[in-house]
Amino acid sequence: MAIAAALLAVVVLAAPGTRRVGIASPLLALILGLAVFYVPFQFQRQARAVPPINDISTDTANPPQYMTTSRPYPGPEFARQQRAAYPDLASFVVPLARERAFAKALAAAEAMGWEVVGRDAAAGRIEAVDTTKWFGFKDDIAIRVGGEGEGASRIDVRSKSRVGRSDLGTNARRIRAYLERLK
Repeated sequence: MAIAAALLAVVVLAAPGTRRVGIASPLLALILGLAVFYVPFQFQRQARAVPPINDISTDTANPPQYMTTSRPYPGPEFARQQRAAYPDLASFVVPLARERAFAKALAAAEAMGWEVVGRDAAAGRIEAVDTTKWFGFKDDIAIRVGGEGEGASRIDVRSKSRVGRSDLGTNARRIRAYLERLK
């Protein structure tokens, strides 16, 4: 309907005599038609730009596990698609002992506005839930902090959408933002 309204507006604007009657209404119809068309067009464009996956991890060989829920990792095909689409997502190594790295990881999760629903400092595990702003979807996040040699720690993050087959890149953006906050 948006395309039809925009096309009709173009026809009316091109018709002789439109200037005598006024161009405000057809021009407004053109602008509104294009604006309404733009939103689903961008949504579709974004959906085609990312693989149809909704479980992203910085460690696809051994993804962090959730503490409060059983959400098995989908497997090698998801991992292959993720590596092709998001080759920059990898474990984050910090020059901190495990206890300090855990505290930093927890503080970063809270600073992101996530609801922390589980934490186990001894095991180096954090679980959180993030609610998307537009639709209010709940996405689960698992964070694992492990030792990485003397005075260093490795932080891995996993983010999974609860609904839908594709996340439109939301989980990868979330992980990138979290890793940036850790820096």
